[in-house]
Amino acid sequence: MAFNDISLTAGMRSNLIGLQGTVNLINRTQERLSSGKKVNSALDNPTSFFAAQGLNQRASDLAALKDGMGQAIQTVKAADSGIKGITTLIEAARGIAQAALGSSDVATVTAYATQYDAILGQIDFLAADSGYKGTNLLNGDDLTVSFNEDNSSNLAITGITADSATLLVTVASGVWVAGGVVVSAEITNSLADLDVATTTLRDNSATLSSNLAVVNARLEFTSSMVSTLTEGADKLVLADMNEEGANMLMLQTRQSLGTSALSMSAQAAQSVLRLFQ
Repeated sequence: MAFNDISLTAGMRSNLIGLQGTVNLINRTQERLSSGKKVNSALDNPTSFFAAQGLNQRASDLAALKDGMGQAIQTVKAADSGIKGITTLIEAARGIAQAALGSSDVATVTAYATQYDAILGQIDFLAADSGYKGTNLLNGDDLTVSFNEDNSSNLAITGITADSATLLVTVASGVWVAGGVVVSAEITNSLADLDVATTTLRDNSATLSSNLAVVNARLEFTSSMVSTLTEGADKLVLADMNEEGANMLMLQTRQSLGTSALSMSAQAAQSVLRLFQ
């Protein structure tokens, strides 16, 4: 049956159209209340929908970069811990060298030299074990940290090699004691080498600390940006639940009134029947 096959009075048709509009508004309000959003698709508001989508996509990209920054921080911390450990071992080696310098007994100095070399071996092991997830800044590896989506903003962290050979700390066995005689000059040279190694480690620790401060600052900034972008997107699409709740109450009232008005219009048409009774 075609719509035009049924004729309605002007009053009934006007009330019906008003009631249909109210139902549509109720459906829209129900959707907003259930989803919490006033813009659920591009049909609701294309400008706000796509703008919010762009903001959310950038927030998602930056959130992924935050993970990389967090892992970079751990890598730098691992290297810094390694440097601190190596520095402690160097201090122990210095104590042994100073003790050897104060002794003229060949057997005693020879034993000190053996202990000294054992500590140098531990320095090499510690440097080799200071990596994090396959990147070891104390074994010559480099690290690049990305701060934005297209990697146009980044930080290149240059690694060092922190084993005893690279630090120019040489073995003592066969050097501190030569030809059955304690060679004090060689022990003094070893002490000087340890001083240079300590200075080198301190300089590299300062560089790592500076890099760590930069990455931490960018991580905090990125976290703030993600929050700002997400909040901006929400302001474009989220509904005011108090307002929508009030709208629902008003629409339900309007629906009741519309139904009553439509019924009254129908009664006006039915009154014609009384003329034939």
